Amino acid sequence: MSNTSSPFTTQTATGRRIETDLRRSLIGLQVVLADLDPRAIPLPDVTAVFSLFAEVRRLAGNGETLMAGRVKDARQWAAEGHPSVEDWIAKQTGSTVGAAKDQVTTSERLDQLPTTAERMRAGDVSSEQAGIVADAATLNPAAEDDLLTTAQQDSTKNLKDQAARRKAEARGESANERAKRQHRERRASAWRGSDGTYNFRLEGPVAATAAFNARWEREIDRQYRAAQSTGRREGRDAYAFDAFIALTERGAADPSNGSRPAPRPSPKHLALIRVDLSALVRGTVDNDEICEIAGIGPISVSEARALLGDSILHLVSENGVDVQNITYLGRGPNAVQTLALLWTSQQCSVLGCHRTQTQNDHRIEFAQTKHTRLDELDPLCRFHHGLKTFEGWALVAGTGSRRMVGPDDPDHPGRSGSPVRPRPPDSPGRPHTAVAPDLAERAARAHIAARRLTPGSMPGGAGAPDPPEQSSLFDTC
Repeated sequence: MSNTSSPFTTQTATGRRIETDLRRSLIGLQVVLADLDPRAIPLPDVTAVFSLFAEVRRLAGNGETLMAGRVKDARQWAAEGHPSVEDWIAKQTGSTVGAAKDQVTTSERLDQLPTTAERMRAGDVSSEQAGIVADAATLNPAAEDDLLTTAQQDSTKNLKDQAARRKAEARGESANERAKRQHRERRASAWRGSDGTYNFRLEGPVAATAAFNARWEREIDRQYRAAQSTGRREGRDAYAFDAFIALTERGAADPSNGSRPAPRPSPKHLALIRVDLSALVRGTVDNDEICEIAGIGPISVSEARALLGDSILHLVSENGVDVQNITYLGRGPNAVQTLALLWTSQQCSVLGCHRTQTQNDHRIEFAQTKHTRLDELDPLCRFHHGLKTFEGWALVAGTGSRRMVGPDDPDHPGRSGSPVRPRPPDSPGRPHTAVAPDLAERAARAHIAARRLTPGSMPGGAGAPDPPEQSSLFDTC
Protein backbone atom coordinates (compact mmCIF):
# COMPACT_ATOMS: atom_id res chain seq x y z
CA MET A 1 0.00 0.00 0.00
CA SER A 2 1.20 3.51 -0.73
CA ASN A 3 -0.05 5.08 2.53
CA THR A 4 0.97 4.31 6.09
CA SER A 5 -2.50 4.04 7.64
CA SER A 6 -4.36 0.75 7.95
CA PRO A 7 -8.03 0.45 7.02
CA PHE A 8 -8.45 -2.23 9.68
CA THR A 9 -9.02 -1.82 13.43
CA THR A 10 -8.68 -4.36 16.20
CA GLN A 11 -11.68 -5.67 18.13
CA THR A 12 -10.25 -7.37 21.23
CA ALA A 13 -8.24 -6.19 24.23
CA THR A 14 -5.14 -8.06 23.10
CA GLY A 15 -5.44 -6.69 19.58
CA ARG A 16 -6.00 -3.13 20.82
CA ARG A 17 -2.88 -3.29 22.99
CA ILE A 18 -0.71 -4.42 20.09
CA GLU A 19 -2.36 -1.90 17.76
CA THR A 20 -1.66 0.93 20.19
CA ASP A 21 2.02 0.00 20.51
CA LEU A 22 2.43 -0.39 16.75
CA ARG A 23 0.74 2.92 15.97
CA ARG A 24 3.01 4.70 18.47
CA SER A 25 6.04 3.22 16.72
CA LEU A 26 4.54 4.03 13.33
CA ILE A 27 3.92 7.68 14.29
CA GLY A 28 7.51 7.98 15.50
CA LEU A 29 8.80 6.57 12.22
CA GLN A 30 6.53 8.89 10.24
CA VAL A 31 7.95 11.88 12.12
CA VAL A 32 11.52 10.76 11.37
CA LEU A 33 10.79 10.27 7.67
CA ALA A 34 8.95 13.59 7.38
CA ASP A 35 12.05 15.43 8.59
CA LEU A 36 14.60 13.17 6.85
CA ASP A 37 16.98 15.00 4.53
CA PRO A 38 19.78 12.56 3.67
CA ARG A 39 22.11 15.33 2.47
CA ALA A 40 21.79 17.10 5.83
CA ILE A 41 23.13 14.11 7.76
CA PRO A 42 26.91 14.37 8.30
CA LEU A 43 28.88 11.62 6.56
CA PRO A 44 30.24 10.18 9.83
CA ASP A 45 26.61 9.46 10.86
CA VAL A 46 25.03 8.12 7.67
CA THR A 47 26.10 4.52 8.24
CA ALA A 48 24.60 4.41 11.71
CA VAL A 49 21.33 5.96 10.49
CA PHE A 50 21.09 3.52 7.58
CA SER A 51 21.76 0.59 9.92
CA LEU A 52 18.87 1.69 12.14
CA PHE A 53 16.52 1.82 9.14
CA ALA A 54 17.73 -1.67 8.17
CA GLU A 55 16.91 -2.92 11.66
CA VAL A 56 13.43 -1.37 11.49
CA ARG A 57 12.85 -3.04 8.14
CA ARG A 58 14.08 -6.40 9.42
CA LEU A 59 11.82 -6.28 12.48
CA ALA A 60 8.81 -5.15 10.45
CA GLY A 61 9.35 -7.94 7.92
CA ASN A 62 9.70 -10.46 10.70
CA GLY A 63 6.42 -9.25 12.20
CA GLU A 64 4.70 -9.72 8.85
CA THR A 65 6.03 -13.27 8.54
CA LEU A 66 5.09 -14.21 12.09
CA MET A 67 1.53 -13.00 11.45
CA ALA A 68 1.09 -14.37 7.91
CA GLY A 69 -0.15 -17.78 9.01
CA ARG A 70 -2.80 -16.26 11.25
CA VAL A 71 -3.89 -13.95 8.43
CA LYS A 72 -4.56 -17.07 6.41
CA ASP A 73 -6.66 -18.52 9.23
CA ALA A 74 -8.68 -15.30 9.68
CA ARG A 75 -9.94 -15.52 6.06
CA GLN A 76 -10.55 -11.79 5.79
CA TRP A 77 -8.90 -12.09 2.39
CA ALA A 78 -11.76 -14.33 1.20
CA ALA A 79 -14.40 -11.94 2.52
CA GLU A 80 -12.80 -9.18 0.43
CA GLY A 81 -12.94 -11.26 -2.73
CA HIS A 82 -9.30 -12.29 -3.02
CA PRO A 83 -8.59 -15.75 -4.50
CA SER A 84 -5.92 -16.54 -1.89
CA VAL A 85 -4.25 -15.18 1.19
CA GLU A 86 -1.05 -14.79 -0.87
CA ASP A 87 -2.88 -12.48 -3.29
CA TRP A 88 -4.17 -10.39 -0.36
CA ILE A 89 -0.71 -10.17 1.28
CA ALA A 90 0.92 -9.21 -2.02
CA LYS A 91 -1.54 -6.32 -2.37
CA GLN A 92 -0.99 -5.15 1.22
CA THR A 93 2.81 -5.28 1.05
CA GLY A 94 3.38 -4.37 -2.59
CA SER A 95 5.28 -7.61 -3.16
CA THR A 96 4.67 -10.53 -5.50
CA VAL A 97 2.36 -13.47 -4.93
CA GLY A 98 5.38 -15.78 -4.99
CA ALA A 99 7.08 -13.83 -2.19
CA ALA A 100 3.83 -13.85 -0.19
CA LYS A 101 3.56 -17.61 -0.62
CA ASP A 102 7.06 -18.07 0.82
CA GLN A 103 6.08 -15.81 3.73
CA VAL A 104 2.98 -17.83 4.55
CA THR A 105 4.87 -21.12 4.29
CA THR A 106 7.59 -19.88 6.63
CA SER A 107 4.99 -18.59 9.10
CA GLU A 108 3.28 -21.99 9.28
CA ARG A 109 6.59 -23.78 9.76
CA LEU A 110 7.59 -21.53 12.66
CA ASP A 111 5.01 -23.23 14.89
CA GLN A 112 7.40 -26.19 15.05
CA LEU A 113 10.57 -24.06 15.21
CA PRO A 114 10.33 -21.87 18.33
CA THR A 115 14.07 -21.09 18.35
CA THR A 116 13.91 -19.60 14.86
CA ALA A 117 10.78 -17.64 15.80
CA GLU A 118 12.55 -16.26 18.87
CA ARG A 119 15.56 -15.19 16.80
CA MET A 120 13.17 -13.38 14.47
CA ARG A 121 11.55 -11.52 17.38
CA ALA A 122 15.00 -10.44 18.53
CA GLY A 123 15.90 -9.26 15.03
CA ASP A 124 18.89 -11.62 14.84
CA VAL A 125 17.75 -13.01 11.47
CA SER A 126 15.66 -11.59 8.66
CA SER A 127 12.46 -13.03 7.27
CA GLU A 128 14.35 -14.35 4.22
CA GLN A 129 16.99 -16.03 6.39
CA ALA A 130 14.31 -17.51 8.63
CA GLY A 131 12.59 -18.93 5.56
CA ILE A 132 15.78 -20.69 4.46
CA VAL A 133 16.36 -22.07 7.96
CA ALA A 134 12.74 -23.19 8.36
CA ASP A 135 12.74 -24.91 4.98
CA ALA A 136 15.70 -27.09 5.97
CA ALA A 137 14.92 -27.48 9.68
CA THR A 138 11.43 -28.77 8.92
CA LEU A 139 13.09 -31.79 7.30
CA ASN A 140 16.14 -31.85 9.57
CA PRO A 141 15.35 -30.35 13.00
CA ALA A 142 18.88 -31.07 14.24
CA ALA A 143 20.19 -28.52 11.74
CA GLU A 144 18.25 -25.55 13.13
CA ASP A 145 20.86 -24.22 15.56
CA ASP A 146 23.74 -24.60 13.09
CA LEU A 147 21.80 -22.84 10.35
CA LEU A 148 20.81 -19.98 12.64
CA THR A 149 24.47 -19.49 13.52
CA THR A 150 25.36 -19.45 9.83
CA ALA A 151 22.58 -16.95 9.16
CA GLN A 152 24.04 -14.52 11.70
CA GLN A 153 27.68 -14.93 10.65
CA ASP A 154 27.79 -15.79 6.95
CA SER A 155 26.27 -14.73 3.64
CA THR A 156 22.79 -15.69 2.51
CA LYS A 157 24.29 -17.67 -0.38
CA ASN A 158 26.37 -19.81 1.95
CA LEU A 159 23.33 -20.23 4.21
CA LYS A 160 21.37 -21.57 1.22
CA ASP A 161 24.20 -23.96 0.33
CA GLN A 162 24.43 -25.31 3.88
CA ALA A 163 20.63 -25.61 4.13
CA ALA A 164 20.57 -27.64 0.91
CA ARG A 165 23.17 -30.04 2.30
CA ARG A 166 21.33 -30.44 5.59
CA LYS A 167 18.05 -31.10 3.74
CA ALA A 168 19.79 -33.77 1.68
CA GLU A 169 21.00 -35.43 4.90
CA ALA A 170 17.46 -35.78 6.19
CA ARG A 171 15.69 -36.94 3.06
CA GLY A 172 16.94 -40.49 3.52
CA GLU A 173 17.26 -40.93 -0.23
CA SER A 174 20.24 -42.20 -2.14
CA ALA A 175 22.12 -39.95 -4.52
CA ASN A 176 20.51 -41.74 -7.46
CA GLU A 177 17.06 -41.25 -5.94
CA ARG A 178 17.81 -37.56 -5.36
CA ALA A 179 18.93 -37.16 -8.98
CA LYS A 180 15.71 -38.81 -10.20
CA ARG A 181 13.60 -36.60 -7.92
CA GLN A 182 15.37 -33.46 -9.12
CA HIS A 183 14.76 -34.58 -12.69
CA ARG A 184 11.06 -35.08 -11.99
CA GLU A 185 10.85 -31.65 -10.38
CA ARG A 186 12.82 -29.85 -13.11
CA ARG A 187 11.20 -26.70 -14.38
CA ALA A 188 11.77 -23.51 -16.30
CA SER A 189 9.56 -20.45 -16.31
CA ALA A 190 9.50 -17.00 -17.82
CA TRP A 191 7.50 -13.92 -16.86
CA ARG A 192 7.33 -10.17 -17.29
CA GLY A 193 8.39 -7.90 -14.47
CA SER A 194 6.34 -4.96 -13.27
CA ASP A 195 8.38 -2.65 -15.52
CA GLY A 196 8.16 -4.94 -18.53
CA THR A 197 11.54 -6.64 -18.08
CA TYR A 198 11.95 -10.27 -19.08
CA ASN A 199 12.65 -12.76 -16.27
CA PHE A 200 13.73 -16.37 -16.61
CA ARG A 201 14.20 -19.09 -13.99
CA LEU A 202 15.70 -22.54 -14.46
CA GLU A 203 15.70 -25.26 -11.78
CA GLY A 204 16.85 -28.85 -12.12
CA PRO A 205 19.60 -31.43 -11.54
CA VAL A 206 23.11 -30.06 -11.01
CA ALA A 207 24.76 -32.51 -13.39
CA ALA A 208 22.39 -31.58 -16.22
CA THR A 209 23.47 -27.94 -16.06
CA ALA A 210 27.19 -28.40 -15.30
CA ALA A 211 28.32 -28.30 -18.94
CA PHE A 212 26.16 -25.24 -19.67
CA ASN A 213 27.46 -23.48 -16.56
CA ALA A 214 31.07 -23.99 -17.71
CA ARG A 215 30.27 -22.59 -21.18
CA TRP A 216 28.39 -19.69 -19.60
CA GLU A 217 31.38 -18.79 -17.41
CA ARG A 218 33.66 -18.81 -20.44
CA GLU A 219 31.29 -16.57 -22.34
CA ILE A 220 31.02 -14.16 -19.39
CA ASP A 221 34.82 -13.82 -19.46
CA ARG A 222 34.70 -13.19 -23.21
CA GLN A 223 31.99 -10.54 -22.81
CA TYR A 224 34.07 -8.84 -20.12
CA ARG A 225 37.18 -8.71 -22.29
CA ALA A 226 35.18 -7.40 -25.24
CA ALA A 227 33.76 -4.62 -23.07
CA GLN A 228 37.17 -3.73 -21.66
CA SER A 229 38.65 -3.42 -25.14
CA THR A 230 36.13 -0.66 -25.91
CA GLY A 231 36.46 1.08 -22.55
CA ARG A 232 33.00 -0.02 -21.36
CA ARG A 233 32.70 -1.05 -17.71
CA GLU A 234 29.63 -2.73 -16.25
CA GLY A 235 28.80 -5.16 -13.47
CA ARG A 236 29.20 -8.92 -13.79
CA ASP A 237 25.42 -9.39 -13.89
CA ALA A 238 25.26 -7.34 -17.09
CA TYR A 239 27.98 -9.44 -18.72
CA ALA A 240 26.21 -12.61 -17.55
CA PHE A 241 23.02 -11.48 -19.31
CA ASP A 242 24.91 -10.70 -22.53
CA ALA A 243 26.66 -14.07 -22.30
CA PHE A 244 23.38 -15.93 -21.87
CA ILE A 245 21.85 -14.26 -24.91
CA ALA A 246 25.01 -14.88 -26.96
CA LEU A 247 24.96 -18.57 -26.07
CA THR A 248 21.33 -18.95 -27.07
CA GLU A 249 21.96 -17.18 -30.37
CA ARG A 250 24.91 -19.41 -31.13
CA GLY A 251 23.32 -22.54 -29.67
CA ALA A 252 21.40 -25.04 -31.77
CA ALA A 253 22.09 -24.62 -35.47
CA ASP A 254 19.10 -24.04 -37.75
CA PRO A 255 18.67 -27.25 -39.79
CA SER A 256 16.93 -25.32 -42.56
CA ASN A 257 20.11 -23.55 -43.66
CA GLY A 258 22.26 -26.66 -43.53
CA SER A 259 24.59 -25.25 -40.87
CA ARG A 260 26.27 -27.38 -38.30
CA PRO A 261 26.79 -26.82 -34.58
CA ALA A 262 29.96 -24.96 -33.70
CA PRO A 263 32.89 -27.16 -32.65
CA ARG A 264 33.17 -27.77 -28.94
CA PRO A 265 35.54 -25.22 -27.38
CA SER A 266 38.67 -26.23 -25.54
CA PRO A 267 38.24 -26.37 -21.75
CA LYS A 268 39.13 -23.15 -19.99
CA HIS A 269 37.55 -23.56 -16.55
CA LEU A 270 38.38 -26.36 -14.15
CA ALA A 271 35.32 -28.11 -12.73
CA LEU A 272 36.27 -30.14 -9.68
CA ILE A 273 34.25 -33.23 -8.87
CA ARG A 274 34.65 -34.21 -5.21
CA VAL A 275 33.91 -37.91 -4.82
CA ASP A 276 35.17 -40.56 -2.42
CA LEU A 277 37.08 -43.24 -4.32
CA SER A 278 35.17 -46.00 -2.52
CA ALA A 279 31.86 -44.46 -3.65
CA LEU A 280 33.12 -44.04 -7.20
CA VAL A 281 34.11 -47.71 -7.36
CA ARG A 282 30.98 -48.99 -5.57
CA GLY A 283 28.54 -46.78 -7.49
CA THR A 284 26.67 -45.44 -4.43
CA VAL A 285 27.32 -42.94 -1.64
CA ASP A 286 27.19 -44.29 1.91
CA ASN A 287 27.32 -42.65 5.34
CA ASP A 288 29.63 -39.62 5.34
CA GLU A 289 30.93 -40.07 1.79
CA ILE A 290 30.53 -37.22 -0.66
CA CYS A 291 29.94 -36.88 -4.37
CA GLU A 292 29.50 -33.32 -5.64
CA ILE A 293 30.61 -30.72 -8.13
CA ALA A 294 32.59 -28.36 -5.93
CA GLY A 295 30.85 -25.03 -5.49
CA ILE A 296 27.68 -26.18 -7.27
CA GLY A 297 26.11 -29.10 -5.41
CA PRO A 298 25.76 -32.85 -4.84
CA ILE A 299 25.33 -35.29 -7.71
CA SER A 300 24.87 -39.05 -7.95
CA VAL A 301 27.82 -41.37 -8.60
CA SER A 302 26.36 -42.34 -11.97
CA GLU A 303 26.25 -38.66 -12.94
CA ALA A 304 29.85 -38.25 -11.73
CA ARG A 305 30.94 -41.23 -13.82
CA ALA A 306 29.23 -39.78 -16.88
CA LEU A 307 30.92 -36.41 -16.39
CA LEU A 308 34.33 -37.93 -15.69
CA GLY A 309 34.11 -39.88 -18.90
CA ASP A 310 34.81 -36.61 -20.74
CA SER A 311 37.19 -35.04 -18.27
CA ILE A 312 40.75 -35.01 -17.09
CA LEU A 313 40.66 -36.97 -13.84
CA HIS A 314 42.91 -36.39 -10.84
CA LEU A 315 42.70 -38.70 -7.84
CA VAL A 316 43.96 -37.06 -4.67
CA SER A 317 44.69 -39.82 -2.14
CA GLU A 318 45.44 -39.43 1.54
CA ASN A 319 47.71 -42.46 1.25
CA GLY A 320 49.81 -40.91 -1.52
CA VAL A 321 51.29 -37.46 -1.14
CA ASP A 322 51.22 -35.74 2.24
CA VAL A 323 50.09 -32.58 0.48
CA GLN A 324 49.63 -30.48 3.61
CA ASN A 325 53.30 -30.85 4.53
CA ILE A 326 54.82 -30.36 1.09
CA THR A 327 57.17 -27.37 1.06
CA TYR A 328 57.60 -26.05 -2.47
CA LEU A 329 60.46 -23.63 -3.11
CA GLY A 330 58.49 -21.56 -5.62
CA ARG A 331 56.29 -18.50 -5.13
CA GLY A 332 53.08 -20.26 -6.16
CA PRO A 333 51.74 -23.74 -5.36
CA ASN A 334 52.88 -26.62 -7.52
CA ALA A 335 50.37 -28.74 -9.43
CA VAL A 336 49.68 -31.13 -6.54
CA GLN A 337 49.19 -28.26 -4.09
CA THR A 338 46.94 -26.46 -6.59
CA LEU A 339 44.61 -29.44 -6.79
CA ALA A 340 44.54 -29.71 -2.99
CA LEU A 341 43.63 -26.01 -2.72
CA LEU A 342 40.81 -26.46 -5.20
CA TRP A 343 39.62 -29.44 -3.15
CA THR A 344 39.62 -27.67 0.23
CA SER A 345 38.87 -24.04 -0.70
CA GLN A 346 36.27 -23.22 -3.33
CA GLN A 347 35.86 -19.55 -2.37
CA CYS A 348 37.37 -16.54 -0.64
CA SER A 349 38.52 -17.14 2.95
CA VAL A 350 36.72 -14.04 4.29
CA LEU A 351 33.62 -14.96 6.25
CA GLY A 352 30.52 -14.06 4.27
CA CYS A 353 32.31 -13.70 0.91
CA HIS A 354 31.41 -16.35 -1.65
CA ARG A 355 33.49 -15.16 -4.61
CA THR A 356 35.16 -18.11 -6.31
CA GLN A 357 37.72 -16.15 -8.39
CA THR A 358 40.57 -16.08 -5.89
CA GLN A 359 44.27 -15.48 -5.45
CA ASN A 360 46.35 -17.60 -3.07
CA ASP A 361 47.73 -15.18 -0.50
CA HIS A 362 50.80 -15.95 1.64
CA ARG A 363 50.07 -15.30 5.33
CA ILE A 364 53.80 -14.80 5.85
CA GLU A 365 55.35 -12.83 3.01
CA PHE A 366 57.08 -15.01 0.42
CA ALA A 367 60.08 -12.67 0.61
CA GLN A 368 60.60 -13.93 4.17
CA THR A 369 59.90 -17.65 3.76
CA LYS A 370 61.03 -18.28 0.16
CA HIS A 371 58.62 -21.24 0.00
CA THR A 372 54.96 -22.17 -0.48
CA ARG A 373 52.99 -24.38 1.93
CA LEU A 374 49.27 -25.06 2.00
CA ASP A 375 48.99 -24.23 5.69
CA GLU A 376 50.39 -20.75 4.95
CA LEU A 377 47.99 -19.89 2.11
CA ASP A 378 44.59 -18.20 2.22
CA PRO A 379 42.50 -17.93 -0.97
CA LEU A 380 41.31 -14.31 -1.22
CA CYS A 381 39.16 -12.64 -3.86
CA ARG A 382 40.61 -9.64 -5.65
CA PHE A 383 38.71 -7.15 -3.46
CA HIS A 384 39.81 -8.62 -0.13
CA HIS A 385 43.33 -9.25 -1.37
CA GLY A 386 43.48 -5.54 -2.21
CA LEU A 387 42.32 -4.64 1.31
CA LYS A 388 45.09 -6.76 2.78
CA THR A 389 47.81 -5.57 0.41
CA PHE A 390 47.08 -1.84 0.22
CA GLU A 391 44.92 -0.99 3.26
CA GLY A 392 46.51 -3.10 6.00
CA TRP A 393 43.52 -5.34 6.63
CA ALA A 394 44.10 -8.94 7.76
CA LEU A 395 42.28 -12.16 8.53
CA VAL A 396 41.89 -12.86 12.23
CA ALA A 397 43.96 -15.68 13.68
CA GLY A 398 42.90 -19.18 12.69
CA THR A 399 42.27 -21.15 9.55
CA GLY A 400 39.44 -21.56 7.08
CA SER A 401 36.64 -19.04 6.66
CA ARG A 402 36.96 -16.17 9.16
CA ARG A 403 36.61 -12.42 9.58
CA MET A 404 38.85 -9.85 7.92
CA VAL A 405 39.40 -6.78 10.08
CA GLY A 406 40.91 -3.33 9.64
CA PRO A 407 44.28 -2.29 11.07
CA ASP A 408 42.65 -0.56 14.07
CA ASP A 409 40.54 -3.56 15.07
CA PRO A 410 41.62 -5.16 18.39
CA ASP A 411 41.55 -8.59 16.71
CA HIS A 412 43.99 -7.56 13.99
CA PRO A 413 46.98 -9.93 14.22
CA GLY A 414 49.44 -7.09 13.75
CA ARG A 415 48.29 -5.27 16.90
CA SER A 416 49.98 -7.87 19.06
CA GLY A 417 53.26 -7.34 17.21
CA SER A 418 53.16 -10.87 15.80
CA PRO A 419 52.99 -11.82 12.11
CA VAL A 420 49.68 -12.73 10.61
CA ARG A 421 50.57 -16.41 10.70
CA PRO A 422 53.27 -17.94 12.98
CA ARG A 423 55.75 -20.09 11.13
CA PRO A 424 54.82 -23.78 11.49
CA PRO A 425 56.92 -25.71 14.01
CA ASP A 426 58.57 -27.83 11.33
CA SER A 427 59.50 -24.89 9.10
CA PRO A 428 62.81 -23.67 10.62
CA GLY A 429 65.90 -25.06 9.01
CA ARG A 430 65.67 -27.50 6.16
CA PRO A 431 62.23 -27.52 4.49
CA HIS A 432 60.17 -30.56 5.46
CA THR A 433 58.82 -32.59 2.56
CA ALA A 434 56.76 -35.75 2.90
CA VAL A 435 56.17 -37.27 -0.50
CA ALA A 436 55.58 -40.61 -2.13
CA PRO A 437 58.54 -42.01 -4.11
CA ASP A 438 56.84 -41.39 -7.44
CA LEU A 439 55.89 -37.79 -6.63
CA ALA A 440 58.09 -36.26 -9.33
CA GLU A 441 56.50 -38.28 -12.11
CA ARG A 442 52.95 -37.77 -10.82
CA ALA A 443 53.53 -34.04 -10.26
CA ALA A 444 54.83 -33.70 -13.80
CA ARG A 445 51.71 -35.37 -15.20
CA ALA A 446 49.48 -33.20 -13.01
CA HIS A 447 51.40 -30.10 -14.08
CA ILE A 448 50.80 -30.88 -17.75
CA ALA A 449 47.10 -31.48 -17.13
CA ALA A 450 46.80 -28.32 -15.03
CA ARG A 451 48.40 -26.27 -17.81
CA ARG A 452 45.80 -27.60 -20.22
CA LEU A 453 43.08 -26.27 -17.95
CA THR A 454 44.81 -23.02 -17.01
CA PRO A 455 43.69 -19.88 -18.91
CA GLY A 456 46.36 -18.57 -21.25
CA SER A 457 48.56 -21.67 -21.00
CA MET A 458 47.79 -23.07 -24.46
CA PRO A 459 49.97 -22.13 -27.41
CA GLY A 460 48.63 -19.42 -29.69
CA GLY A 461 46.86 -20.00 -32.93
CA ALA A 462 43.41 -20.97 -34.02
CA GLY A 463 41.19 -22.09 -31.22
CA ALA A 464 43.55 -20.89 -28.46
CA PRO A 465 41.68 -19.18 -25.59
CA ASP A 466 42.23 -15.55 -24.77
CA PRO A 467 44.04 -14.48 -21.58
CA PRO A 468 41.77 -14.31 -18.52
CA GLU A 469 40.30 -11.02 -17.48
CA GLN A 470 40.36 -11.87 -13.80
CA SER A 471 42.81 -13.59 -11.51
CA SER A 472 42.73 -17.27 -12.30
CA LEU A 473 42.33 -20.01 -9.75
CA PHE A 474 46.08 -20.57 -9.93
CA ASP A 475 47.25 -17.03 -9.08
CA THR A 476 49.39 -16.63 -5.98
CA CYS A 477 50.54 -13.44 -4.31
